[in-house]
Amino acid sequence: MGLLIGTSSKMNLTSTQAAAYLGALRPMLEGLTDRGLFVLLPFTSIWVARERLTGSNIRWGAQDVHPEDAGAHTGDVSAPMLADLGCTYVEVGHHERRRDYGETDELVAAKVAAAQRWGMTALVCVGEVEHEPFDRVVAHLDRQLALLAAADSRRLVVAYEPAWAIGVGATAAPPEWVGQVHGAIRARLASSGPDAATIPILYGGSVDAAGAPALLEQPEVDGLFVGRQALDPRVFATIAHTSVG
Repeated sequence: MGLLIGTSSKMNLTSTQAAAYLGALRPMLEGLTDRGLFVLLPFTSIWVARERLTGSNIRWGAQDVHPEDAGAHTGDVSAPMLADLGCTYVEVGHHERRRDYGETDELVAAKVAAAQRWGMTALVCVGEVEHEPFDRVVAHLDRQLALLAAADSRRLVVAYEPAWAIGVGATAAPPEWVGQVHGAIRARLASSGPDAATIPILYGGSVDAAGAPALLEQPEVDGLFVGRQALDPRVFATIAHTSVG
């Protein structure tokens, strides 16, 4: 499919706001068929994505999922609920979920399995908290990726999101660093089977329109997972249209 470019709106965009956002974004991305495109909205706005994006070249999905399919889990949302809303992607393991809710690698792996059971692609966020030497980063990533060995590589996307490069005031990691880390992630995934070459590896961490070309030119960077910059549909469209080579 080529590049994969997507965004998570985090805890932004009410249903009304999402309708306006997607209404503006869809025509900006029409005709862009040489890459995959997706948006991940809050649970309350996913129905809007199904309504506004069906028949378009933009897929939609959720920012989290419960590992169980049903049961006494008040306030949680299951994979079959998301599949029923037409979700293609489900984000799991974001740094903020790990930090705020104590999510472990084991829980992340269970959420991956839930999403894949219902035919959706799990987008797994990995990355280090502090800017550490390369060998320590690789050791940290090895632990996060080890539990994905049993996952279906055909329905898996990995997003490298170093926590130190996320949030207001943060700076995107240098492109050369991103390329180096993505190479290490590819090597780790390859150890789990030959199909690992098909797993897209995205970079997400203070991605903006100015820095997108240099990031996409790095080895093993298969796309971008954009954060707050994409809340402006014009900026997200600009990033989505980034040419490489």
